[in-house]
Amino acid sequence: MAKIKKINHVAVVVSDIDESLKFWQDAMGIELHHVEDVPSQKSMVAFLPIGESEVELVKPTSDDSGVAKFLAERGGGMHHLCFEVDNIVEMMAELKAKGVRLINEVPNELPGRKMAFVHPKSTGGVLVELYEVTK
Repeated sequence: MAKIKKINHVAVVVSDIDESLKFWQDAMGIELHHVEDVPSQKSMVAFLPIGESEVELVKPTSDDSGVAKFLAERGGGMHHLCFEVDNIVEMMAELKAKGVRLINEVPNELPGRKMAFVHPKSTGGVLVELYEVTK
């Protein structure tokens, strides 16, 4: 049985990373680790670690991305909650067997990680990301 290890991150959609850092970094005192272009997700992401988790500020880089659609429809705010799991393929199979609707049928693979999303219609309205570190 696959297990959830921890909350990996909370993703917040923003229209301007630098403007958002005035709160997260300057007011809250959370240090920015780095900013990364994530072409597969059509976004730019700022990583702000907090203990064993982090806040990710996600800015769309294309008007046709899911993040851009979210920003246009709802404005900035919490986008998804990410759970780090020990075996993403097993977790996805277990959820699917329980009738949970997945957005991804197979995990997306990026350097050092695999990720997949659970549809908000199965979670009470929260987009959930499953994440496995593969390093």
